[in-house]
Amino acid sequence: TFVMCQYWTSRMFTKEVVGTANALVGGWGNLGGGVTQLVMGSMLFPLFKTGMSAEMAWRTVCIVPAVVGFTVGVTILFISDDAPKGNYKDMKKNGTMAEVSAANSFRTGALNFNTWLLFIQYACCFGVELTMNNAAALYFREVFELTTESAAAIASIFGWMNLFARGVGGFISDKANAKMGMRGRLWWQTICLVIEGVMVLVFANTKSLGLSIFILVIFSSFVQAAEGSSYGIVPYVNPPVTGSIAGIVGAGGNTGAVAFGFGFRELSYYSAFMLMGACIIASGALSLFVCIKGHAGLVTGQDSEEAIAAWKKLGGAPAPSATLAVPEPDAEAAEEVEKD
Repeated sequence: TFVMCQYWTSRMFTKEVVGTANALVGGWGNLGGGVTQLVMGSMLFPLFKTGMSAEMAWRTVCIVPAVVGFTVGVTILFISDDAPKGNYKDMKKNGTMAEVSAANSFRTGALNFNTWLLFIQYACCFGVELTMNNAAALYFREVFELTTESAAAIASIFGWMNLFARGVGGFISDKANAKMGMRGRLWWQTICLVIEGVMVLVFANTKSLGLSIFILVIFSSFVQAAEGSSYGIVPYVNPPVTGSIAGIVGAGGNTGAVAFGFGFRELSYYSAFMLMGACIIASGALSLFVCIKGHAGLVTGQDSEEAIAAWKKLGGAPAPSATLAVPEPDAEAAEEVEKD
């Protein structure tokens, strides 16, 4: 659902604010995972007191997210639109939206080199978040000899940063875009990843519990900010196949979690953190190779006139790449839509 939601917000909001929109939606979605754990736990323990077995109690309480998810899905289906111009079915009928082959869309997205650079960078932010969700509590318990409850409470700080950090990352990406175009977005993406990587290295070398918690907050903030920044860039890579690109980049997060998870399983905490930090910093350097048609790169290339007009909001017609060209609707098709 994450990928579909990111594609939906990319369609519903203009490119000037898409970074903020995608970041807020994604960040609050991640936060929902933590809230779910709290709610599930709060409902689980009372069931134990009724004499219900652990297995049956867990199966019973899983009904709650299932019902909530189903209700939200049905609600969205009936009260929302696919895009600002209406639902895809109606847009295709009146000729304002072309039919797109899913296979062609995926192939085009997968053959775009920028997609895989963003895939790696997303692996080094969202993949890191997933890894820390699994490893942080164990790390604090074993290294600082805390109780499981205390270690889990400290580790939860990482997830709570989703309240604002991912949204802030997307917001700053939009502001950088307003000042410098795509170059601004790429610089902010690079800064987030480099600071994130440095914080991992500092965290691995911190022996004080209080300082470790402080570094964790900064570390987590830039992890989430990099996630928000990533999906501020995705809609620009190749707009007609944004859905496929969003899916591939999103898969990078899970891939990164698996890769870093192997590191924590096979290496000591110190070595695993040092390796992860080095990979994150290296991923920041990949921004140098991101080259999106019509937009300036990190240090090379120039924006097209249309792109400059869009981000500087110059006079004249809006940039063609930023708006949908809407043909005159076919009379018969329009009549069918009205009948439906």
